[in-house]
Amino acid sequence: MSDIKEIKKELQSLRKEIKHHNRRYYDEDNPEISDYAYDQLMLRLKAIEREYPELITKTSPTQMVGGHAKREAGVLVKHDVPMLSLQDVFSKGEVVDFVTSLQKEFEAPEFVVEEKIDGLSLALRYKNGELIRAVTRGDGVLQGEDVTENARAIEDVKLSLKDKLPYFEVRGEVYMETKAFEAANERQETLGLKPFANPRNCAAGTLRQLDSRITKERRLSMFVFNLQKAEGREFATHTEAYEFMKAQGIKVIHGYRLCRTAEEVWDAIQEIGESRGELPYDIDGAVVKLNNFADREKLGATSKVPRWALAYKYPPEEKETVLRGIELSVGRTGRITPTAVFDSVRLCGTKVERATLHNQDFIDELDARIGDTIRVYKSGEIIPKVKSVVKEKRPEGAVPFRIGSTCPVCGHPAVREENTADIKCRNPNCPAQMENHILNFVSRGAMDIKGFGAAYIKELIARGYIGNVADIYRLKEHRDELVSAGIIGKEKNTDKLLQAIEESKTNEPQQLLTGLGISGIGRAAARDLMQHFGSLGKLQAAKEEELLKVPDMGEISVRNILAYFSDEENRKLLLSLKELGVNMEAHAAQAAFEGLSGKTFVITGTLPHMERKDAVSLIERHGGKVTGSVSKKTDYLVAGESAGSKLSKAQALGKTILSEEELRKLCGE
Repeated sequence: MSDIKEIKKELQSLRKEIKHHNRRYYDEDNPEISDYAYDQLMLRLKAIEREYPELITKTSPTQMVGGHAKREAGVLVKHDVPMLSLQDVFSKGEVVDFVTSLQKEFEAPEFVVEEKIDGLSLALRYKNGELIRAVTRGDGVLQGEDVTENARAIEDVKLSLKDKLPYFEVRGEVYMETKAFEAANERQETLGLKPFANPRNCAAGTLRQLDSRITKERRLSMFVFNLQKAEGREFATHTEAYEFMKAQGIKVIHGYRLCRTAEEVWDAIQEIGESRGELPYDIDGAVVKLNNFADREKLGATSKVPRWALAYKYPPEEKETVLRGIELSVGRTGRITPTAVFDSVRLCGTKVERATLHNQDFIDELDARIGDTIRVYKSGEIIPKVKSVVKEKRPEGAVPFRIGSTCPVCGHPAVREENTADIKCRNPNCPAQMENHILNFVSRGAMDIKGFGAAYIKELIARGYIGNVADIYRLKEHRDELVSAGIIGKEKNTDKLLQAIEESKTNEPQQLLTGLGISGIGRAAARDLMQHFGSLGKLQAAKEEELLKVPDMGEISVRNILAYFSDEENRKLLLSLKELGVNMEAHAAQAAFEGLSGKTFVITGTLPHMERKDAVSLIERHGGKVTGSVSKKTDYLVAGESAGSKLSKAQALGKTILSEEELRKLCGE
C-alpha cells in the first residue's frame, strides 16, 4: 500500500488487536483466537515494520514480551534471568536460513531440537539444593508471579536436588496430559461448571489457583527445557546441563535430538511432527536451540527473543473420520443450520465429534454424504471444521444430502432467501425460535419490559403459558397460578413483572415493530418507518412503492416487511396485540417533532446523568439517528467520561463534539 496514512492505520489496528490477544492469553488464560490466527497477525505486523522501520515503536508487540504479571495471582517476584519468547517460523527455508547463518558465525555448531509443549512457562529456583521459589513468566522481562505452593503440588517438580549447588535455576513448561485434562473436564461437568476449552487454559488457570489442593487434584505435569542460571558449577552445553538435571531427578523435555546440519535439524522437526498424535500431551511446534552456552552468550537476545533459538510452528492438525449424520437446528431468526456428526477424533487437545456445515451450498461444494470419510481440523486450533471429503473411500449407495423445504422442528414451510445461502423457517411461532423471539421482544431495544429474564421466559414457554408474544399480555390472567408455582417468584416479584408488562402497552409503536423481529428491521429502521407511516396499521397496509420512499429502506427489507404482514399468522398476532391494548399509534407530538431529522450521532464514554439507552431514546425521539462508529457521515459525537478512540477519530474528521448538557440543549430540553 502506498498511502502512509493507511499503513499507520493498519499498524495501529494490528498492534491494538495483538495487545488485546496477549492480555487474553498471558494474563487471563482465556484466549479468543488460536495460536495460528495469532501468528498470522504477528507475521503481518512484522512484515509492515520491516518495510517501514521508521514506524516501529518501543511499545509495539514485536518489541515486547506478551504478558503482564497479575498481583491477584500471587506476590510479584523479580526475574533473575528474563523469560523471553521465541522467534516463530513456519517454513523449512526459514529453519535452514537460521542454521546456516549460525554455521557461518561459529565453527561446527551443534543444535538441539525439542518438542514445543503447549503450556505455561515456569522458572524453578533452588538454593543449596532446595526449591525456594517457583515463578511464572509474567511480563517475561522484569517480574512474574510467585506460585511456589502450587508448584510443590506438581509431582514432576523436584523439591530437593542431590547436588547442593549454591544457586540453580531452570525453566520449564507446566502442562496437562490428555487423560488428566479429560478427568478435569468430567469433574467440571459433574459439578455443573463450564468445561475448559483446552489443556493449556486448564493448566494455566490451575497453576494460578489460590488453593494448592486443586493443583494437586488436577494432576499437572512439567518438563524442564532450559538452564537459566547456575552457581557452583559450570556447564559448557545445553545437553550437558540436561544430563546433570536428569541425574538430579529433574524431568527434562522428552526425546530431544542433537543435530549438526540443517538437514538433520529439519528431519528432527519432521519426526517430532509425525509423533504428535501418539504423544500423551499436546505440542504445537518444535524448538531449535544452539547447544553451546558460550556461543549463546555471544549472540545474546533482542528485547523479546534470544538470537540463538527459534520455534517452528506446525500447520493445523487434520484427521480423517466417518460422517455418521447431519443434524438440522433452527436458530432465533429461523435459519436452519446443518451440523456434521462424526466418529470422535482428537484435535488440538480436545475430543471432537461435531462441526458446522454452514448451509446447503457448503454441503454441495464438499459433496458431503452420510457415510463418507471426511477430513476435519480446527480452524485456528479452536473451531472444528470439515475440510474435505475423501471420495475414494465413499461407500456404495451414499446419496447427496438436502436440507429440504420444511422446518425440521415445526414442519412449517422453509424457503431459501434470495441472494443468500440461508434457508429459513417462515413460522414466527416456531418453538425453536420462540425463546429467542420473546427475549428480543422484551429486550431494552424493543418493548423494554424490565425484569423479564431468559430463565422466566424459558419456564413460561415450557409450562405452556407463552406460545407467542401476545401471550405475554395474557399472563395477568394467570397471576395466582404463577405466584403459587413460584415461576417468577412470590407475590412481590410476580406483580412487579406484570406491572412492567402492563406499562409496556403504552410504548411507541417503533418499539413494538422492533420487537416483532422482522428480518432487517432494527431500531433505526423501525423508527424511520413509524415516522413515515405513523402507525402499524398504515405500515401493514403499505404497498412496495410507498415503503421504498422511506429513507434507507432497501428492496430486501421491503420484501421482508411485505412477507411478514402478508402472513395470516402474523396478521392474527397483530390483531391480538391490538385487542390486548398494545399501542400501535405514534404519539402526535413525537410524530410531528423531528428537530434532529437527518442528523447522525455517535455516543462514546460514560455520560454524567444519562444511561446510554436514554441518550439514544432522546436523540431518536427528536428524529435523529444513532450509529456505533464514527465516519464521514457522522454529524455529532456525544462524548462522556473515558471517551476513547471514537473521540480522537471524530476530532480528526472535524466533527462537532457534544457534552450531555449540549445534547439536551440541542434537543430543546
